[in-house]
Amino acid sequence: MTRSDGTARSDGTARHHGMADAERDEVGGMVLGAWDAFLEQAAAVDLDRPTRLPGWRAHEVCVHLGCWDDHTALADLIASARAGGTGTPPDVDATNARVTAAHRDASRGEVLAALRRNRDATAHYLADEPRELDTAPAVAVVGRLPLLSVVLGQAYELAVHGLDMVPCGAPPAPASVLQAGLAALADVTGALAAREHITGGATLATPDGGWAFAAADDRGWTVHRVAGGYPGGTAVEAPADLLLEAASGRVNPVVALTRRRLRVHELGGLMALAPIVQTAPGIPGGPILQLAARTLGSAGGLLGRLRGRR
Repeated sequence: MTRSDGTARSDGTARHHGMADAERDEVGGMVLGAWDAFLEQAAAVDLDRPTRLPGWRAHEVCVHLGCWDDHTALADLIASARAGGTGTPPDVDATNARVTAAHRDASRGEVLAALRRNRDATAHYLADEPRELDTAPAVAVVGRLPLLSVVLGQAYELAVHGLDMVPCGAPPAPASVLQAGLAALADVTGALAAREHITGGATLATPDGGWAFAAADDRGWTVHRVAGGYPGGTAVEAPADLLLEAASGRVNPVVALTRRRLRVHELGGLMALAPIVQTAPGIPGGPILQLAARTLGSAGGLLGRLRGRR
């Protein structure tokens, strides 16, 4: 049995690969649904309007999510997976700066067409590429992950940027898209925990349901859907949009916690995952894991009240 990091397990037993263990149709439905919702949002807004991201209009948000002649992110990931996951993670800030500058003057039609090309490239991968690639390691921004997990990561990015577009006049993202974003967030966190030989997990809980992940060192990680409310164990609980905003740094999780808009259950379990941030500082969910580290690192203070990036 081949591990997603390219090495073989010594006992020959199966290794879990999170959402990549699900049928491709399930993951594909989440990702393409997120694309369709974002395309509707982009079509509804004036791309020159500023978003809440400093210096970024809706134009820049959409440009960096598009597929251009000089920016073919998914094709590059597929090539990486075919090559065995070799190479170094891209510099996401430098890439975004290059792409948005190069296409700063693109017309509205060109920007929307670039978004559709990326959606179509994703659909092509899901329909036509061999399923063996799903668990093959690809070099993503946060390091080597199964390719299908990276593809699902689009749902997280689209959900977060969909929230960024609402102040520009876009309709809110559907609840299904927010849940797909949370599934991607749970998946990548579980993958990184397994990669760092951490045994543990957590639930991203919302009133409408959420996602739980569990990592077990070289046995990999699992991800599964949970019912609404707090299911017990280590969990971060909030409405889906707030969880995504806290995970992406759009909302300060400390403020959300003190105002009891966000709740952390069994903080020690979350703290066990905090070392991930040291090896992948730009990971989705990093602000929440950093919150855990800061909270347990302070004597009393916030901990007493807890009890009772583009």
